[in-house]
Amino acid sequence: MSPSFNTAFVPLFSKKLEAGEDPKGFAEDAFSGLAFVVTLVSVVAMVAMPWLVLAMAGGFAGDERLPLAVEYGRICFPYILFISLTALLSGLLNAGGRFIAAAGAPVLLNIIFIAAMLTADRAGWDMGLTMAWATPITGLAQLALVWFAAARMGFPLRLKRPRMTPDLKRLLVIAGPAVLAGGVVQINLLVGRQVGSFFDGAIAWLSYADRLYQLPLGVVGIAIGIVLLPDLSRRLKAEDTFGSRYALSRAAEFALFLTIPAAVALMVIPLPLISVLYERGAFDAADTVPTALALAVYGAGLPAFVLQKVLQPLYFAREDTATPFRFALWSMFVNAALAIGLAPFFGFIAAALGTTLAGWAMTFQLWWGTRGMGEAARADDRLRARLPRTIAAACVMGVVLWGTQSALADQLTAHGHRYWALALLVLAGMAVYGMTAYVFGAVRIADFRSGFSRQR
Repeated sequence: MSPSFNTAFVPLFSKKLEAGEDPKGFAEDAFSGLAFVVTLVSVVAMVAMPWLVLAMAGGFAGDERLPLAVEYGRICFPYILFISLTALLSGLLNAGGRFIAAAGAPVLLNIIFIAAMLTADRAGWDMGLTMAWATPITGLAQLALVWFAAARMGFPLRLKRPRMTPDLKRLLVIAGPAVLAGGVVQINLLVGRQVGSFFDGAIAWLSYADRLYQLPLGVVGIAIGIVLLPDLSRRLKAEDTFGSRYALSRAAEFALFLTIPAAVALMVIPLPLISVLYERGAFDAADTVPTALALAVYGAGLPAFVLQKVLQPLYFAREDTATPFRFALWSMFVNAALAIGLAPFFGFIAAALGTTLAGWAMTFQLWWGTRGMGEAARADDRLRARLPRTIAAACVMGVVLWGTQSALADQLTAHGHRYWALALLVLAGMAVYGMTAYVFGAVRIADFRSGFSRQR
């Protein structure tokens, strides 16, 4: 709920901050209202957890996995409250040009999770229960981190009795479609889990593959979207058409420069990535092949998901959340039709195919919908010139990765050598892509000095 809520909150807060129209009071009203609603939802969800689990994984019915999933779900669910408030405060910080604390919150989560795993392993605790209890603890720690950062910025938000102000009513009107669109995303995930739950091991294969392709998506796409939304909101309020177009084009250029080669790598070398990173313990060679197949399919959709993070701020900065919601509904139908319809023919991989093709459908709709936004939503000459060069450089890298993978085949499967072999494979791909991109003119040295911000 909260990331969707933020798509409405950040533009409104940015404009109030720019105009000095009591941004702190507006933020506190939103903070308190969000806490109240999410608390109610959390209580209901914890009571209804058995039915929620079955809704997400019908294959668990009559299975020993059901009570375990219900127990873990109830322990973890308070995290939703903490991360919702963390996301709102992160949006507040980003709108004020403060990015370090918000970016550090996920790092803190990983540190606590790793510490919990190591402690459970050494103390002999149940690993599943330890990780379940660590989840709400990480949420509380993340909330504390961004709250103190917001307080240092001059926004020490306090919880108070929720009240319906005119500004909050406007926020809810704008946030409604965004929250519903977030629900569509969850339905897409639900469809994938439902399809996977009818194939033994498929939920794990899809989840492991999802974690890898989410890495570049989180590092590049989500980060750029977070920075771009408040920037576009301020520029549009100032009627800075050139600045809006320039910010959009540089964001797309930088995102695709990093994402396209990542997508090619995920499609070309999924087997060594999965085998080296995951193949140990209960995860054996029989799991590697289906997980690698899922990763390759997800990789084909990576540029689409990143472009969504670049294009959506064009709508959200204009306080238009209804149009992306309509697009999300059509994408949901595409995902469900493909995942369910293709499952009898392609098995569990139909879930990944549905996700990827629905992602491209959503991206096309977002791009098509910008036609009426004027010059502020148009790609500039530099982006149009460099994009095909980026694609060409990534293709060259893909060929080199394929050849290097074949040359290192024995080392990539040998337990004593596979780590350095994968490192060599990745470094070779990066080096080739960097040099080829420079030769082709997809990037220039000055770009790194100026942060892709100097017009060419």
